[in-house]
Amino acid sequence: MRIGSVELASSLWLAPIAGYCDLGFRVAVRALGGLGLACTDLVSARGLVAESAKTRRLLRTCPADQPLSAQLFGVEAHEMADAARWAVDHGAAVIDLNMGCPVDKVTRCQGGAAWLCDPLGATRLAEAVVRAVKVPVTVKVRLGPDEDHIVAPRLAGLFAEVGVAAMTVHGRTTAQRFSGKVNLDRIAQVVAAAGPLPIIGNGDVNSPPDAVAMLERTGCAGVMIGRGALRDPWIFRDTHALLCTGRVPPPPSIAERVALMVRHFDTLAVMEGERRACHMIRQRLSWYGGKLGPCKRFKEQVRQVRSAAEFHHIVEAFAAETNGSRRIPA
Repeated sequence: MRIGSVELASSLWLAPIAGYCDLGFRVAVRALGGLGLACTDLVSARGLVAESAKTRRLLRTCPADQPLSAQLFGVEAHEMADAARWAVDHGAAVIDLNMGCPVDKVTRCQGGAAWLCDPLGATRLAEAVVRAVKVPVTVKVRLGPDEDHIVAPRLAGLFAEVGVAAMTVHGRTTAQRFSGKVNLDRIAQVVAAAGPLPIIGNGDVNSPPDAVAMLERTGCAGVMIGRGALRDPWIFRDTHALLCTGRVPPPPSIAERVALMVRHFDTLAVMEGERRACHMIRQRLSWYGGKLGPCKRFKEQVRQVRSAAEFHHIVEAFAAETNGSRRIPA
């Protein structure tokens, strides 16, 4: 798949999941295969321009983390343009504009999904960023503010006119937030209205068959996967295999899942420091632990971990107990 000048290994994208798409996770998932493009966490353009260390940390990357899409949100065109230039100068191969986040703290400032109420303003903002950088610019939207105002088909045409390279559509409205099911028929309507603009489908993709259904029922050019990847990081490898061969590989063993967790932690420790790595891996345990079978004691130990040495000791003890032999349902 190609987005503007950027060649991707597959049509499968990792969504910009706020609080979860850190560098350690992106690198760990990429190593499993099947992922075409990974997005950063949601990044405030204002914070980036203001030189916030916390904000700039979200855009950390490395050679193993390419191609990378930096997702920005904001209101002022000059701030978005400046932030996009900074992101490109620091490793972003694609700039993604968030116009779909329904979270109050984003929409209250007229960012994220608030842009869906102003299609022409959204288009002017996208055009300003397209003119500011030489890399592809994409936009992530929802179907519209509510069922009575479905604006994504119109936005696809407007964005294409100002040089946007692709548009991701989450198949819910802003009013739905994260409730109800995604509307694949609505995404198909966006695809039909988009002409040559590639549309990436997003929402409720929790398994390889879900991704295939998204592609087949909507005609979209690619699939963006968010929480489904947190539950099972192998979803990109497995979906890519299903699309290419018609078969899904055997599920990973517990030992393989634990090894991924360790790679994630070790990358965090290098990039963020030992203390922050411990904090972040405790946050992720509910996602990793869901696929490890009965392991209450292991979870309790990791939730209290305070050092890298302690983490590795806990993991090694758990690996010895399971002997890496048990497999779990896909």
